[in-house]
Amino acid sequence: MSFLRPEILYFLLPLVAILFGLLLTQKETQEHFFSKEVMKKLQVSANTLTLKVRNIFFFLVIVLIVIALAGPIIEDGEVEVKSKSADIMIALDISDSMLAEDVYPNRLRFAKQKAMDLLKMAPDERIGVVAFAKNSYLVSPMSFDHNAVRFLLGKLSTDSITEKGTDFSALLDVVNKTIKKETKKYLLILSDGGDKDDFSAEIAYAKEKNIVIFILGIGTTKGAPVKKEDGSFIKRDGNIIVSKLNENISKLATESSGVYIQSIKSNADIKTMLEEIEAISEQKQLKSETVRKFIPLFYYPLGLALLLLLVATSSLYKKEKLTSPLVALLAVFAFFAQDANAGILDFMNLDKAESAYENEDYNTSAKIYSDYAQSSQNVQSYFNAGNALYKQEKYDEAIQSYEKAYFENNVSEANKYGNIGNAYVKQSTQESLEKAVKSYEKSLEFNEDEEIRENLEAVKKALEKQKKEQEQKQDDKEQKEEQGEEENKEKQDQEKQDKEDSQEGEKSDEKDESQEKSESADDKDKSEDKKSEEEKSGEEKEKDEEEKQEEKKLDELKKDEEETKEEQAGAPLADGKENMSDAEEEKWIQKLNDQQNTFMYKLNDNQMKEEKSDEIPW
Repeated sequence: MSFLRPEILYFLLPLVAILFGLLLTQKETQEHFFSKEVMKKLQVSANTLTLKVRNIFFFLVIVLIVIALAGPIIEDGEVEVKSKSADIMIALDISDSMLAEDVYPNRLRFAKQKAMDLLKMAPDERIGVVAFAKNSYLVSPMSFDHNAVRFLLGKLSTDSITEKGTDFSALLDVVNKTIKKETKKYLLILSDGGDKDDFSAEIAYAKEKNIVIFILGIGTTKGAPVKKEDGSFIKRDGNIIVSKLNENISKLATESSGVYIQSIKSNADIKTMLEEIEAISEQKQLKSETVRKFIPLFYYPLGLALLLLLVATSSLYKKEKLTSPLVALLAVFAFFAQDANAGILDFMNLDKAESAYENEDYNTSAKIYSDYAQSSQNVQSYFNAGNALYKQEKYDEAIQSYEKAYFENNVSEANKYGNIGNAYVKQSTQESLEKAVKSYEKSLEFNEDEEIRENLEAVKKALEKQKKEQEQKQDDKEQKEEQGEEENKEKQDQEKQDKEDSQEGEKSDEKDESQEKSESADDKDKSEDKKSEEEKSGEEKEKDEEEKQEEKKLDELKKDEEETKEEQAGAPLADGKENMSDAEEEKWIQKLNDQQNTFMYKLNDNQMKEEKSDEIPW
């Protein structure tokens, strides 16, 4: 057995021994005035512990407490702990474009929250912060003190730097000067990309200086206008500027051996980014330390000291042996030893619960906290159990656990109601959202908090949207019902009209039958007249055909005479075309085409199309 803090024994035990040595040598007050013989005669037997005996008990109690403070342990070997880290520099864009509200509440606050999430997910990494716009400034050097980094991050705003614009070259130069000794430098940029299209110069510089760039794109490609503090929007040439996520910045990451990820609402993007950084980065060993493992024993001397204190402050009679009450007390102590040990070792269970929560084993953490809270009625344990249940998405159980925690501190009470409101929001029903509003309002009554105020406004907007959607659905339903009633009326009217039409049709059919009879008689008379006319026209046709045949014969005779005259004159037919008029030439060509059996001449029909086309004839 050894001690964690043996110096306590060296310094306190001698002082305690001297103090109680003086106390034990002191006489009782009456002994200064009377001799021992007189005191025996005057003293009344009270059968209680004498002053010296009590002082001895008190002395033993103090000694045991000093031993417990010294930390008695049993050695259980040694473990070598190596600390490795990939130094990460976070660069946060704080230009005016980061005030755009296409992500909630705006790009800058959204990016700051992502940086906070990274600090939580990487507790063992050294992290620094750079803020940049037109110029870049170091906010925090590489540090393991994440609380300090988190504090400095929270104070950043667009007012921190007066220059306007976004310059990534200046940022890379600052990072290169800040991290000098490393072979590779890892930079995580949270930005909307600015307005630049070509990043070739920045890529070349990053490769030259061994800077691996990881970029988390903040914003959306749809974009949003940039609002000033007075509520107006930033304009150029009288027009409102819409700032959009510049996806060209992805080349700066991918071509420098890094990774580009577009941000989303959940923390899955920053979790994936951290995994990529750890996979790509070369983690260096910062230090190696040997840690002793041991079993603590301080609760044994502490428990014995409490027992002796109880004996020293009680009234024990001399006639009864001192061992009797001691045995009885030891028996009681042994009987409740399990419960006593449980009470003494509660801090160890709470450490296990906290460790399980940090390792995302929320089920184990919730169980330990709940069991301890029920046994001790500890309000903080109820609150912690609610957090673990919330992480498991058991929102009803989490709300019940939160409600059992009653804090006297206003800030803690406000946090409790804020978490209850968050749990109600996760349930995503209209009733739960209404309860969330009430919880947020209670939280603000205890303590004004900007995030809670923003959550309250967001939930109110969601409720208004749901109400409008329900009203719209109700209106649509009423319109459908009205349309259905109108359609039923139209159907009834149409049925009535069809009946009336059918009745009128029957009457009209009777009239048509009578008309058909009269028309049939007229048709008979007309057919007889046609027959007589056809007989007359037949005779006239025969005469006309005879006259046409005679005319044809005369024409043929005339043509024969003309052909004989041309042959005698020796003039070829082709040459005669030169003396023809345009009208005669067309008739001549038409006649030739009609007499040919091939398609060659018919190509003239497509002559105009060929002249318009650009095709080469060969």
